[in-house]
Amino acid sequence: MRRQYSLPNCTLILDGFGDDFAPANPGDSRPLLSILTNVECRLIGANKVLQGGRVFLENLVQAVSQYAQEFLSGVRHPQDSVQEPDHVYLEKIGHNLHRLVWYPSTDLNIPESPVKIEISTVQLFDLIEAIDQFFADTRTLPDLTLKLQPVSRRYHKVNESVASRTVPFLTGLGSLVACALLFYLLPVPQVRKPENPPIPAASPSPTVPTNPVPPPR
Repeated sequence: MRRQYSLPNCTLILDGFGDDFAPANPGDSRPLLSILTNVECRLIGANKVLQGGRVFLENLVQAVSQYAQEFLSGVRHPQDSVQEPDHVYLEKIGHNLHRLVWYPSTDLNIPESPVKIEISTVQLFDLIEAIDQFFADTRTLPDLTLKLQPVSRRYHKVNESVASRTVPFLTGLGSLVACALLFYLLPVPQVRKPENPPIPAASPSPTVPTNPVPPPR
């Protein structure tokens, strides 16, 4: 069976088998995908398709979530760039440009290793949203969970309270919320009341006309 999570700039595809003995979900009639056989991550504009098995998927979601935490908080947290099969990490290379580095498994017979793909911030947010849709799907690999750790104190360069609010980014937030969070982090302009508010001028009382008293006869 196949599960597909599609965004304009990214598509995440999971293939696997179901569990005939899994309890049914009254709100979702789809069978439970519990055994993963293949994963593909397709990014628009990239001439390479990222693919692998469960280890690759776990490394992908962990790398993307960790980089999203760093990107939104502004707190740099260097990722491990170990040269192991299925390893994935991201790095910032420009104002609106990021590099995704992937070490494919030797079983794929890909001569180029590592594979480096440059993506824009829009593509990054679509990748985040695709992974978020996967975690929101309770009928696909329910045993796979995302573990995010707070950024270590030695990497803190901004206010800690602001950085800590971005830790649970990929546990239910999508790209629209990410945009809202970016605006949330901007300073709010201060509006001050005038020190001496003007006193409104008193309006003149209206003149009431009087009738002349007639002279006595």
